[in-house]
Amino acid sequence: MATLSSSSAKPLSTHHAPWMSHIALVLQAVAALALAILILLPVLWMVTTSLKTTVDTFAIPPVLVFKPTLEHYEALRAEGAVFRGLLNSLIVASASTLLSIALGAPAAYVLARFNFKGKADLWFWIISNRFISPIVVALPFFLVARNLQLLDSHLALVLVYLTFGVPLVVWLCVDQFRAVPTEVDEAARVDGANLWQTFFRINLPLAAPGIAVAGILTFIASWNELLFALVLTRAAARTVPVEAANFMTGFGIRWGPMMATGTLIVLPVLIFALIASRSLVRGLTIGAVK
Repeated sequence: MATLSSSSAKPLSTHHAPWMSHIALVLQAVAALALAILILLPVLWMVTTSLKTTVDTFAIPPVLVFKPTLEHYEALRAEGAVFRGLLNSLIVASASTLLSIALGAPAAYVLARFNFKGKADLWFWIISNRFISPIVVALPFFLVARNLQLLDSHLALVLVYLTFGVPLVVWLCVDQFRAVPTEVDEAARVDGANLWQTFFRINLPLAAPGIAVAGILTFIASWNELLFALVLTRAAARTVPVEAANFMTGFGIRWGPMMATGTLIVLPVLIFALIASRSLVRGLTIGAVK
């Protein structure tokens, strides 16, 4: 009797298994589509608002079909402040990214390859810098920059951005160097390579995808940063997020120019992320599976 019940139950489970897998795939597709809409809808709304006239922007119900206009972008070009902010953001983000990689990659290599006294404490100190809320250190950074006469300068922003750029690079690159077999280092030393040659000629090229990911994320974080740029700049070194925030005044909000500025901020990073998406996935997954 037990044999009959078990034999009859087996075809039932195999019959329902394909249907269950199809339902799971459909649910996953629906969830992915809903998540994509949730993420892309604000971006789409921002871009379309930047192409609407002021009348269409405040129309109720919202105007979904309209004739695009570039009047807000023309206004930004005429004023010039936003494009100067884009240049300042490019200078600051590029410099902070290059310096973060130059300082963070060797530190990550040392933490991944060597054991020394205080290593755990040093690792925790580096990572704990990611725990600090920016608003807590904004005033101390302002006072230091003022005493050093660095207010409203690119150097002040670059130095401040290193405080979160270097920990980010170290955090992401440690696993990349751990994924490189130690036998490679030993073979290089047998061939007469010193520590720096082993790092630059062997480990750095092998960990290049992870370092590229760290550089991309550091650049995006520096590009989008607002609080420190708002506190430490006045006119000459104002970045583009600060220029976007300046459209909010006590007399109202200039939604059209603000959305146009937001589009100029997001569009280059979005295009770059789409182009480098394969490298991003590859770099983030290296070292995840031993």
